[in-house]
Amino acid sequence: MTGPETTRVESAITNTPLLDQIASPADLKSLPFAKLPDLAAEIRHELIDVVTRNGGHLGASLGAIELAIALHWVFDSPRDRIVWDVGHQAYAHKLLTGRRDRFPTIRQEGGLSGFLSRDESEHDAFGAGHASTSISAALGMAVAFARSGDPDRRVAAIIGDGALTGGMAFEALNNAGILDLPFLVILNDNEMSIAPNVGAMSHYLDRVRTDPRYNRAKDELARITERLPQGELLVELGKRWKDSLKEFIYHSMIWEELGFTYMGPIDGHDIRALVHALRQAALVPGPVFLHVVTQKGRGFAGAENDRERGHAVSAPAKPGTPPSPPKYQDVFAQTVIELARDDERIVAITAAMPTGTSLAKFQAAFPDRFFDVGIAEQHAVTFAAGLAAEGMRPVVGIYSTFLQRAYDQIVHDVCLQRLPVTFAIDRAGFAGDDGRTHHGVFDISYLRCLPNMTIMAPKDENELRHMLTTALHRVDGPVAIRYPRGSGVGVEMTDQLHALPVGRAETLRSGSDIAILALGAMALPAERAADLLAADGISATVVNARFVKPLDERLVLELAARCGAIVTVEENVRAGGFGSAVIELLNGREFAVPTRILAVPDKVFEQASQSRLRESAGLSAAHIAQAARDLVAPKRVIEAPTALAASGSVG
Repeated sequence: MTGPETTRVESAITNTPLLDQIASPADLKSLPFAKLPDLAAEIRHELIDVVTRNGGHLGASLGAIELAIALHWVFDSPRDRIVWDVGHQAYAHKLLTGRRDRFPTIRQEGGLSGFLSRDESEHDAFGAGHASTSISAALGMAVAFARSGDPDRRVAAIIGDGALTGGMAFEALNNAGILDLPFLVILNDNEMSIAPNVGAMSHYLDRVRTDPRYNRAKDELARITERLPQGELLVELGKRWKDSLKEFIYHSMIWEELGFTYMGPIDGHDIRALVHALRQAALVPGPVFLHVVTQKGRGFAGAENDRERGHAVSAPAKPGTPPSPPKYQDVFAQTVIELARDDERIVAITAAMPTGTSLAKFQAAFPDRFFDVGIAEQHAVTFAAGLAAEGMRPVVGIYSTFLQRAYDQIVHDVCLQRLPVTFAIDRAGFAGDDGRTHHGVFDISYLRCLPNMTIMAPKDENELRHMLTTALHRVDGPVAIRYPRGSGVGVEMTDQLHALPVGRAETLRSGSDIAILALGAMALPAERAADLLAADGISATVVNARFVKPLDERLVLELAARCGAIVTVEENVRAGGFGSAVIELLNGREFAVPTRILAVPDKVFEQASQSRLRESAGLSAAHIAQAARDLVAPKRVIEAPTALAASGSVG
């Protein structure tokens, strides 16, 4: 970090840091206004220091520091409600609201959340890890205040221009415009979401942001009206003149048409201008749309030079760490590219996550067959359905936690019409340090109940390749393939792409005492559990289930008859998951077989490493082995007297 920001930080840190003096927004208000830029520099330094060490979201919060300071200078949180969209742009807000001492723990096990949480602070008015929710939530609060007879309490929603591509944001704007309540929407416009923004709205904001005519005319008009003799008639004349000029230049100003008073664009790094704008907005009796332009990653060269990479940074690897196997997301993208070379019907769709899903690689190979639809998962799914209806083979790459937002579209637009849409469900299972809002532990349960849906989960990165081949070449209907976050297990990927037999599991090892049916990433821990059991003299069959739907019924029933006890293992919630499917089958065929389901318990899991989360959920190799011992022990007690009687030793 160089330049004026560095100078401010160094000069501030030589004395008592301003940040050390702030334990609440009230402390912020006690600072001299002239010191606020120095405070911003200290916060910027703190964010860069902690986040580059811990890993996590960085760029958006660096761009919103001055905005957070101005909001807490003007508003009275928590009495007034400040609702940040998603929350990864609100790290400065955390520092200003009493969490400075715990900030080094952000995104760590037992530490601060990387997003906002009502459980964490009274200043976090609304928790969210998914985009485009802030305006709806804030509008609900504004209506509640109006109905409770406390209309002086103010509400502000801060939403990024990336989140503004989500349809839910426009549903809320449409509703807010007709309610005529004091309500502030702040657009934090940094020209980016995680990747560069796409769509007509992004182009519209580009015009508003960059067209010099409006700002020149606005400034000149302000100078003229200031020179006019003061009087109520002339003030009103000046206001109408300004409004007429704005309408002349931007006849289609969408915010005004939606019923908002538009203010901006404002320099989002000028604290004085921000405070003035916020105070002016408070004087408007109806809804206000304040357009603030910020620089994503401001003050951090890595984010300023590559704002997409700077959206989030990874913690540095420990010295001597061996290279990791390829990530599942990279194997997914490369496989789709291979398949698309031979099949022009294959197209790829993502919802603002071209890098996170690695589909940017597909975009580079087939730019005319790639579609980033913005933060609009519902549209992504129905768009894919439309493509599939006309003979295309769309692959929709979406994180498990984000696919939840498009559930009706999966049911209504894809499954009921049996359309061949392939859902590549990334980050299935525990999402690690992204925490409670991003764990993908529900997808099997919410997809298994849908008609016509085929569900697969690979045990490793090589099997992912063959499952994609199966989905695109063998299944005439919707397919979901779920795979975990991060690196694969390091298997060789030399065998040629081929389709798998639909609904057939793979037996990894055979045994006679118990059967362990493992799904996806749980196959490797299941094999390790079998090794632990072998040391105890327990012989275990280990099955890589591969398919949740259709289930390999023949193999399950055969193992139930031969082994007499079953353990199922999955990184999904217990209710309605893979284990439930096995129990339903056994019950339907009247097999009274001792069965233990190992799955994610019915509780909220916070952030931690994936291995720690699996351990705490009871999904480690040791947990699997113990569950098997618990089932085998009673069976051996029963069998032992029988064996003794047969030998004539009992009597």
